[in-house]
Amino acid sequence: METAVERIASSAAFRRTHPGEGDVLPVAIRRVLLATDLSRASEQAAVEAIRLAAESGAQLVVLSVIDHRLLRLPGGRFLRRVDQERARVEAGAQVLVARARGAGARATFMVWEGDPAEAILAASEAEEVDVIVLGANSRSLLGRLVLGSTSARVSEHAHCEVMVFAASA
Repeated sequence: METAVERIASSAAFRRTHPGEGDVLPVAIRRVLLATDLSRASEQAAVEAIRLAAESGAQLVVLSVIDHRLLRLPGGRFLRRVDQERARVEAGAQVLVARARGAGARATFMVWEGDPAEAILAASEAEEVDVIVLGANSRSLLGRLVLGSTSARVSEHAHCEVMVFAASA
């Protein structure tokens, strides 16, 4: 069975040519970004990101993004206050960090606010990550055929390898 590190290293998008020799060498994995909304849809991504970080000795950065659009009800009233949502997200991210550390990985977390895809892309560049791992929610038949909008945007615009794990129904 292929390990997560071998799967990433063998990916065509994650290889580079050594100058002058024409040899293809795998790129070392130093930093892994787990982008999670802490939902069941993100659980498989969390498992794989923790495994990848532990196997490769990489730093795991757990990122959750607070999307203000999801905090409002249709009438404009707030479903939750931002400070309440931040506390909930930080607690969930700390649980993932503890799981990662228990598996032998070095791990930290960040909570950003804004559009999830834009925040994931900005954080991946700011943190100079080698791999982004995230989940995609497949709520419908169409969702199973097409990646969710956030994962699709991240996959399309990221400057590093992206691993997307679809939630099982």
